[in-house]
Amino acid sequence: TVVASPKTLFPKARRLTRQSRISHHNLRHIFAAERQQRPLPRICPSFTSAPRTTMKLRLLSTTVSRCGRRLATARAPSVSAAGSSSRAGESSDSRRPAASRGMHTVASSAAPSSSPLTPPNCSGRSSPPSPPGGVGRRTYLTHSQLPEEHRMIHEMCRKFADEELAPNAGEWDKKHEFPKDAVKQLAELGLMGLNVSSEHGGSELDALSYAIAMEEISRGCASVGVIMSAHNSLYLWPIDTFGSEELKEKYVAPYAQCLGDDGESLMVGCFGLSEPGNGSDAGAASTTATLSQDGTEWIINGTKAWITNAHESSAAVIFATTDKALKHKGISAFVVPFDSPGFSLGAKEDKLGIRASSTSNLIFDDVRIPRDHMIGEPGQGFKIAMQTLDGGRIGVAGQALGIASAAIDCAAKYALERQSFGKPIAQLQSIQNKISAMSVARDSARLLTWRAATIKDSKKKYTREAAMAKLAASEAATMCAHQAIQVLGGMGYVSDMPAERHYRDARITEIYEGTSEIQHLVIAGDILKEYKQS
Repeated sequence: TVVASPKTLFPKARRLTRQSRISHHNLRHIFAAERQQRPLPRICPSFTSAPRTTMKLRLLSTTVSRCGRRLATARAPSVSAAGSSSRAGESSDSRRPAASRGMHTVASSAAPSSSPLTPPNCSGRSSPPSPPGGVGRRTYLTHSQLPEEHRMIHEMCRKFADEELAPNAGEWDKKHEFPKDAVKQLAELGLMGLNVSSEHGGSELDALSYAIAMEEISRGCASVGVIMSAHNSLYLWPIDTFGSEELKEKYVAPYAQCLGDDGESLMVGCFGLSEPGNGSDAGAASTTATLSQDGTEWIINGTKAWITNAHESSAAVIFATTDKALKHKGISAFVVPFDSPGFSLGAKEDKLGIRASSTSNLIFDDVRIPRDHMIGEPGQGFKIAMQTLDGGRIGVAGQALGIASAAIDCAAKYALERQSFGKPIAQLQSIQNKISAMSVARDSARLLTWRAATIKDSKKKYTREAAMAKLAASEAATMCAHQAIQVLGGMGYVSDMPAERHYRDARITEIYEGTSEIQHLVIAGDILKEYKQS
C-alpha cells in the first residue's frame, strides 16, 4: 500500500513553514488550495475515470466473490465434522470464568442446534473439544498476519476509500447529501450483501471480512460506513437467518445485490426497533401488529424512531407487539415493504454527525402486510432483535475503528508539517504522547473487534465479545477524534480540515445499537452469570 507522505501532499506549505514566515491562519488556506490543485496520490487507477470504471469494479467484485468462495470452501470440512469445537486457548476446565481466559480466536464450527431461534451451528460457550483434523486455530494480531482472502478485502476497501470516499466525504457532510454513486459502487463490489450466501446473490464472506471492510470504508467516510452497516447487519441478516425461503427470495436476494433492474436505482433496507418513547428499553414496544378478521394479513400501527437509511430504503425489518400480556415475549418481527398503503416517512433529522446518511421516523397507520411476512415465529421478535444487534455491534465497532484511524491519520500528518518553536510539533513529547495513546486505543479495540468476529465465525455465542468490541471501539473513536483536534489546535476546529467531522461522526458510535451504558450491563451481566455457574 502506498502511503501519501506529507512532503508530497503539501510541498509549498512545508517550505513556508520551515522558513517560519507563515501565520497559522494563512497555513489553512495554503492547505486548502493545494488540496484543490494537487489531489492525493492515486494508489491504483482512478475508479472515476470513465474508460476504466466498469473494468475496475468488475475486477474488484470478482475479488470479493473469489474470497467468498475460498472462505466457504475452507469452512466446509468443519460442517460435517462430528461434535462441536471449543474456544481456542480455553483450558480443559470449562468451569473457569471467561474473565480470566486469554484472547484467542477460532475458525471452527459447532454442531447444529435444534432451537428454532438459534441460527444453524450456533451453540453456547461450553463445548467439547473439536475432533482431530478439524479446522486449525489462529490468532490474528495484524493485517499482515491475516489469510490472503482477508488481506485482499482489506486492500480493496482501502483503495476504494482513499480514491472515492475520503475526497468526497467533506462535501457530502456539508450538503447532507446521500452518496448514491458511492453506494452503487459498493453494490457492484459486492459489499452491500457481504455476508449473504451466493445462493441469494451475496458475496458469502465471513464476519471478520465484514469487520475489516467496515473499518476501511468508514475510514474514508463514516456516513457510507453506517449505510453499509445498517443494510448488511440489521436488515439482511435477520431475514437471511430466520426468514422463510419465500421471504429470502423476495427481500434478501435483490437487496443483497442492492441494484434495481435498471442498474441505477438502489434496493436498500433498514431496521425499525427504537421508538420515540422506549429508547434503550427495546422490550417496551408500543407498535402493535394484529391479525385481520380473515386471518390473512397483519395490521401494523405505531412509529419507529431514529431509523438509518429511512429515506433511501424500500423495505424494513420492524418489531411490533402481537401479545401485550406476554410483554417482551409477545414481540414479533416483520418485513414491511414501503409501498404498503398507510406507510409514511417522517422528516429527516438534522444531525450532529454522519450527515450523509438519512435518519427519520417510520410511521405505520393501519399498514397491512401478508401474514407470511412475519420473520420466525410469533413472540420470537425480541430474541431476534437482540441477536441481530450482537452482529450489528461488530459493524459499529468497525465503523468506530475507521473513524479512529482517520483521526490518527489527520493528526499524524499535520504534526509532521506544523512548525512550532523551530521544529515540527511531531517532535514535541506531548504530541507524541497523544499519537501513542490514540494508536494504542485504536489497536486494542481492533483486536477486540476481530476476536468478536472470529468467535461469530466459529458459530459460538459472542454477545459479550461484541459488546466489548463496540464499547472499546466507540470510546477509542471519540478519544482519537478529540485528541486529533488538540493536535491540530485551531485548525482542528474549522471545517477546512476533517478533524472536526471525525469528532462529530465519532459521537454517535457510543449511542446507537446500544449505548455504552448498555454495553457495560451486557458485559457485566454475562461475566457474573458465568461466575455464578462456576
